[in-house]
Amino acid sequence: MSEPARRDPMSLFGLAGQSIVVTGASGALGGAVAGALGALGARLTLASGTAAPLAAVAGQARDAGGEVTTVAARPDGEADVARIFAAAIAAFGAVDSVFVASGLNKPAPVEEQPYPDWQEVMDANVRGPWLLAKAFGRHVADRGGRGKLVLVSSVRGRHGHPAGYSAYCTAKGAVDALTRTLATEWGPRGINVNAIAPAVFPSALTEPVFADTEAGRAARERNIARIPMRRLGTPDDFIGTAVYLLSAASDWVTGQILYVDGGYTAA
Repeated sequence: MSEPARRDPMSLFGLAGQSIVVTGASGALGGAVAGALGALGARLTLASGTAAPLAAVAGQARDAGGEVTTVAARPDGEADVARIFAAAIAAFGAVDSVFVASGLNKPAPVEEQPYPDWQEVMDANVRGPWLLAKAFGRHVADRGGRGKLVLVSSVRGRHGHPAGYSAYCTAKGAVDALTRTLATEWGPRGINVNAIAPAVFPSALTEPVFADTEAGRAARERNIARIPMRRLGTPDDFIGTAVYLLSAASDWVTGQILYVDGGYTAA
C-alpha cells in the first residue's frame, strides 16, 4: 500500500472524474450502480434499450452529482457497441472502465425451448459482454494506461437450476470463463477483469419470485431457506462490490467471481 493510501484508505475507493460505461443501466442492478457512481462523481455513459427508464436513471445519477450521457442501445452487435463507446469518448474523451449489467433469461424445459430463445439468452449474456470487452480492450490499447471491466454473472454460473435454466446457467458459466480468460490475457496490460455473481434479488428476471401469489411466496420461501443470511438480496447490496471492483481498492484483484449471495454458494 502506498503512503497516501495508508494515510487516507478511503481514497482508494474514489471514482471522481472516472469515465465509466454502464450497460443495462435501466435494470435494477445497473440502475442502482449508476446512481451510486454518480454520487461518487463519476462521468457516466449509460446504455439501455429502454429509453424512458434510462432517462429516469440518468436523471437520478445527475441529481446525485454525476456527469451523464446516455445511449439508447443494447450491446447486441458491433455497431451498437461502437455507438456506446463513441458517445462516451465524445462526452468524456476516453473510457476508463466498463460495467456490464445487461442480460436476459427465457426459462423453459430444455426439450421444449425453441432454439431462437436459447440463442437469444446466450447472445444477451455472452455475445454482448464479449463485444464490449473486445471494444474496451482495443480502446485501452489505443490510448495506453489501465482499465477495469466488471461483468455480471450469477450463482447460476456455478449451480444448476431445475426450472428450465439450461440456457441461462450455461450463459453465466460462460461469463465466468470469459472473466478468467480475459484476466489472464489482459493482466500484463494493466486491465482488471472481474465479475459480480448475485443470488436472487428483485429485477425483471426474477419477477415470478417476487409476485404476490401462492407460487411467488413459495418460491421466496425456498430461496430464503437456502441462504444462510435468511433474506433475499436487494439491488443496493451490490453497490459496495461494484465500487470496490471499479476503484483503485481492487488494483491487484483480477479474474475473480465475487459471489454476493448472502452465503448461498457457501451452504
